Amino acid sequence: MTPKVALVTGATQGLGLALVEGLAQRLSTEDTVYLTGRDAERVAQAVDALPGGGARVRGEVLDVADPHGSTRLAERLADRHGGVDVVFGNAVMRVGPDDDPRAIVEEYAEVNNFGTTRLLRAFTPLLRDGGRFLVVASSFGTLRHLAPALHDRFDGLSSLDEVDKQVAAWRDAVKDGTARAGDWPGFVNIPSKIGQVAAVRALAAQRRDGDLARGILLAAVCPGMMNTPTSAMWWDVSDAPSPAQAAEAVLELVSRPVDPGQYGELIRHGAVLPWK
Repeated sequence: MTPKVALVTGATQGLGLALVEGLAQRLSTEDTVYLTGRDAERVAQAVDALPGGGARVRGEVLDVADPHGSTRLAERLADRHGGVDVVFGNAVMRVGPDDDPRAIVEEYAEVNNFGTTRLLRAFTPLLRDGGRFLVVASSFGTLRHLAPALHDRFDGLSSLDEVDKQVAAWRDAVKDGTARAGDWPGFVNIPSKIGQVAAVRALAAQRRDGDLARGILLAAVCPGMMNTPTSAMWWDVSDAPSPAQAAEAVLELVSRPVDPGQYGELIRHGAVLPWK
């Protein structure tokens, strides 16, 4: 059998690191898991700190905000391995309660949203039969968290280019201060997560029949609330699961047979969260 290849973005800490460790434990010694992040030193430290056993873990620098970063890495892995089997899009720029949305929204959208669509464009063509491409989002990524007047901005989009266009319009409205007058929520995480899920839905609409015939799952996933320093800035997470605990339900989607009802959807703990 061809050795499997997995890739996790934003993997130097938290959920991303837990996903790398979980994949390494579940895969064989013939397989490879790529731990990626934008800082070479932190990537190397994260790889060195992982326990041994299971798949080989290799570090690669990937800044998803780099317009060409995902494409370059995809080409490199295609040359080395011929394809990939598992991709977790987990890179995220975090935002705190004291951050001014107008000051951070450009970088925020560049990482969380355009970084996601770049990763989708670069790596979905490399997915082998039985592959998984899972974008880590959250339950905020559903239209119920958006004013009804804005639903058409993200519903029924047919391409990643259309998603990028709508995300850019939201970003610009936040930057110029007109977002609140246009019914956009003040918490930038909400439109950003909706944009991520909309990207998965748009690409899934194009790929569905071919992917399901090949046993491929393309979906967004919500790991649920986790006890992390970032979450603690917003909520009391003292009783929430650790990233390692939250990763378990997400990793189950890698090993289970594909459920066609989950394809192109947002999944939390194995259940589909309604888009509308």
